[in-house]
Amino acid sequence: MTAGSFPETGTGTQEGRTGAPGDGPEAPAGPAGGTGSDSGSRSSGASFDAHGLLDVIGVAAVVVDAAGRIVLWSPQAEGLFGYRADEALGQYVARLIVGEEHRAEAVRLFGEVLGRGTTWAGTFPVRHKDGSTREVEFRNMRLTDDLGDLYALGIAADRSAVARVETELALSDRLVDQSPIGLAVLDTELRYALVNPALERFNGVPAARHLGRRPSEVLPLAAAEPLETAARRVLESGVPLLGLQAMGTTPADPGGGEHAWSVSFYRLEAAGGRVLGVAAWVVDVTERYRADAEADRSRRRLALVADASARVGTTLEVERTADELASMVVPALADVAAVDVLDSVLALRRPGTPEEGPALFRALAVKAGHETEALSAADPPGSVALYGADRLVTRCVHTGRPVLVARVGPDDLPRIARGPEAARQLARAGVHSYLAVPLIARGEVLGALDLKRDRHNPLPFDQDDVLLAVELAARAAVSIDNARWYQSVRNSAVTLQRSLLPGDPPARPGLEAAARYQPAQASSEVGGDWYDVIAVPGEKTALVVGDVMGSGIDAAATMGRLRTATRAFADLDLSPGQVLRHLDRITVGLEQSIATCLFAVHDPRRHRCRISNAGHLPPVRLPADGPAELVGLSTGVPLGVGGGTFRTTRVPFLPGDRLVLYTDGLIETRDAPIDERLALLVALVDATRELSLEESCDQLLRELRRPGAPDDVALLIARSTG
Repeated sequence: MTAGSFPETGTGTQEGRTGAPGDGPEAPAGPAGGTGSDSGSRSSGASFDAHGLLDVIGVAAVVVDAAGRIVLWSPQAEGLFGYRADEALGQYVARLIVGEEHRAEAVRLFGEVLGRGTTWAGTFPVRHKDGSTREVEFRNMRLTDDLGDLYALGIAADRSAVARVETELALSDRLVDQSPIGLAVLDTELRYALVNPALERFNGVPAARHLGRRPSEVLPLAAAEPLETAARRVLESGVPLLGLQAMGTTPADPGGGEHAWSVSFYRLEAAGGRVLGVAAWVVDVTERYRADAEADRSRRRLALVADASARVGTTLEVERTADELASMVVPALADVAAVDVLDSVLALRRPGTPEEGPALFRALAVKAGHETEALSAADPPGSVALYGADRLVTRCVHTGRPVLVARVGPDDLPRIARGPEAARQLARAGVHSYLAVPLIARGEVLGALDLKRDRHNPLPFDQDDVLLAVELAARAAVSIDNARWYQSVRNSAVTLQRSLLPGDPPARPGLEAAARYQPAQASSEVGGDWYDVIAVPGEKTALVVGDVMGSGIDAAATMGRLRTATRAFADLDLSPGQVLRHLDRITVGLEQSIATCLFAVHDPRRHRCRISNAGHLPPVRLPADGPAELVGLSTGVPLGVGGGTFRTTRVPFLPGDRLVLYTDGLIETRDAPIDERLALLVALVDATRELSLEESCDQLLRELRRPGAPDDVALLIARSTG
């Protein structure tokens, strides 16, 4: 068989009958329809709907008989070569679409296809109707009809369109296979239809075990259920869902703890709108999640430390400070917290030899974040316990270092609990992690902060927890140390103060008296307030109330001196004003001492009191037959100022009358004007006229004295008996 009229042209490769599918479509050496460069918009769907890959490429079909004449010309061939069917049918294909310079090669290839039945595939230059030359991808093969006649079938497409599709397919394959993002396609039944290698790694399950199964059949149920629910919602609504957070474990990392993924879904639709399924993009954000969690944990730790600075050590009370520390760490750091201090520390004694022997602890505070049996296993606040050297808390205070038992075992509980029964209580409470950190201030170990976690917090203590506990303990230890030294000084001042004050007021002619002294609360130091009832010649009685400015032992000592001097001058039967002048000169000689004082002398025969004031608050007089009132006095300067004038005022004091003398700690507050407080005092005194003097003292203190008051109170009530 010959093809003398076929053009002598062509480049390409020969293959066997099965061809080489990967090399592109085969075509006869002559024209074999397709799309030219001017049909690109058509292949992309600009002028017709593309429903498949062949439509996208624009594949043309041309059939040539044994003589080289065109006998079939598809519509796509018109777009590829530029000739209409009526222009092409019956024409010699080589003359129509092959340039003269390529016809010899085309004749040779055409002869091989028809003569030997070989299949040829490759790229061949063809001549377009407009005169331009274009590269066309061919796949050529021999056809035989029922009469035995031979034909050549050419399948052709524009080389640029084929190359574009090949590139896009290759790129799609690489994007799916090489993407670090997990990709999956779920069909309309939410069964896996495609899984890329990244998702295989994430899930720890081969792709073959995904295909045909739903997520709930592949992944742990807890992680799969919300994913299936979200995918079904997207499938039904068509609304994409982006950035869904999913948490769970994975077979790919069975011991690695919880992982985090960001999952996005969108519905897949064919060109005609047919729903194909749901595509899923999965990004492993475990590292970011853990970093965010750690950053959040660090922020909460810093906030806890900052909060501790404001909430721990608000008072100078050892027990209160310990309670604040225990309350701070529960439940933020531990489920149960206890603060135990060495008994020798509270007694201001040097502790025993370090790292040796047992230790005597005093429990100051214990707190729990929830109801737990571990709370009753701890030493109750105020109790004292002797623990041997094998106890972990003893080792903590002996070494001055934290003791961490991340995972508590049965052998550890006896070294943690105070006794066998307490160990059983801790076991029943599910205590699984233990941490003790020393309370160290100014180089001295004061005690330990004892922390436990039970089943409410499954995480064990770690080194970060140790650092946080050490920081909190160090801050609290300084406050505890300050409080214990302050309490020691305060106790000494209170002892001195009480030793210098008189006992119960003595019985005097025509007079009965009741008195109270209350030191400042633990948050402040003891002051120099005092009262006195002094026998004066002539059956008279001196009533004294004074207040030394300042606090502590110095103020108490100054108060003792002034009280002694006052008793001495009162015995001289001087007028109240003269007594205050002498006291003023004495006080000037006392370094940095100023005091206020109210000095009154009761004369039962004349039924009156003579009163002089040195910068003190006025007394309240409660007549037997009238309302209570402030006594109007000339207010002199405080003692110690020097050069003051002190006037003596005569005040009626009939049988049944009462006189109330007091120091400023009874009425002064930071949030109320002094005039309002004085008016309240007068009203309360009036309301106590039916009470005994002792009851009146208690009632006034109860109504006027506020918790945590920062000043001492001295109160003296006298009643004339006639």
